[in-house]
Amino acid sequence: MPSDRRVALVTGANKGVGFAITRALCRLFSGDVVLTARDEARGRAAVQQLQAEGLSPRFHQLDITDLQSIRALSDFLRKEYGGLDVLVNNAGIAFKMEDTTPFHIQAEVTMKTNFHGTRDVCTELLPLMRPGGRVVNVSSLEGHRTLKSCSPELQHKFRSETITEEELVGLMKKFVGDAKKGVHQKEGWPDTTYGVTKIGVTVLSRIQARHLSEQRGGDKILLNACTPGWVRTDMAGPNAPKSPEEGAETPVYLALLPPDAEGPHGQFIKDKKVEQL
Repeated sequence: MPSDRRVALVTGANKGVGFAITRALCRLFSGDVVLTARDEARGRAAVQQLQAEGLSPRFHQLDITDLQSIRALSDFLRKEYGGLDVLVNNAGIAFKMEDTTPFHIQAEVTMKTNFHGTRDVCTELLPLMRPGGRVVNVSSLEGHRTLKSCSPELQHKFRSETITEEELVGLMKKFVGDAKKGVHQKEGWPDTTYGVTKIGVTVLSRIQARHLSEQRGGDKILLNACTPGWVRTDMAGPNAPKSPEEGAETPVYLALLPPDAEGPHGQFIKDKKVEQL
């Protein structure tokens, strides 16, 4: 029999902002917190670090680019808890500025994790969300900046209130295809793979929120995208102004929106405030 305990889950949680979000949820969320990481050894080491602080997260392996891994996690949640109350999609990657990997390969690899991986996790886990659930997709202000550098035609498509998930997936695939052909700039795309993937995450969040309202409006599930800000992590480097704990504040705020909250929903949140795309 599944436990009726509440459960929160964080992806990409063995270090950086994901680790800080997990630590905060262990302290503030009334229920179990599952720390997931692609690398089992690193994930278990992160759990031990939190246990040494007197906290008690659970561990489950998760590689968001591997559908079998996502489905194994879904089975675990279903068997152990019968559902999910908080999902924080934090896992993501970025190539360093000085990385010499060809642009089209960076585009493919970054898109596979940041957009397609996040979307696959949502496809498998959103059906498990219980009434009053909270979903937080960690995006980036880089997506907003990148959108402003896209052609007017692309900006119009991404900002459309009626864009479908299929259309968004098509645009993300087109970017990778255009990068492979070396024509992405001619086709109206800017020169940043990370930024384009984060446009994808932010727009996907808007679409998913719309679906939740249409299909499960009475369940009061709130789903938002947010930026942690520029945070000192392996990904963003040592010069960033925010600590991981400060970066975790907005995602944790969204994860713990009170039961009677009507919103935000389908929004992009920076420093706990709505930012327009």
